[in-house]
Amino acid sequence: MPEHPTQQVPPCCPPPAGPPQQAVFASDPGSVSKARAYAREVVERYTPDAPRALIEDLQLIVSELVTNSIRYGTEPGDSVAVVLSASAGRVRVEVHDPSRRYPRVKAPSADRQRGRGLIVLDALAHKWGVAPRPFGKYVWAELVWR
Repeated sequence: MPEHPTQQVPPCCPPPAGPPQQAVFASDPGSVSKARAYAREVVERYTPDAPRALIEDLQLIVSELVTNSIRYGTEPGDSVAVVLSASAGRVRVEVHDPSRRYPRVKAPSADRQRGRGLIVLDALAHKWGVAPRPFGKYVWAELVWR
């Protein structure tokens, strides 16, 4: 058999610098901290002028949305997608899951340990909502600054 020399072919295009603006995480509680870190990294890269307090609010929102998606929108083996778009003065986050069931705000109660995520979201986000997608839904939130 004849030998063929190995050729090093340079890539046609370098990968974009920084993280992608969409990431998929396992339906596992350990993914919540990874999603928070991912959101911080994206915002710091694409909007370096974002106020520190806004980044902290975004991380809390991502934490709540990913937790809700994992807890109520997935089954073992599923995943959730976090999509971020950041531009001057604005950040939008979407968390996609395979469930068609929309979240609902529960009345505050001192008796429950859970159920405050959407109340937190409502307090921190400029606006937020839920939208259908093929094979599921996504919950989105926007934060703005001047």
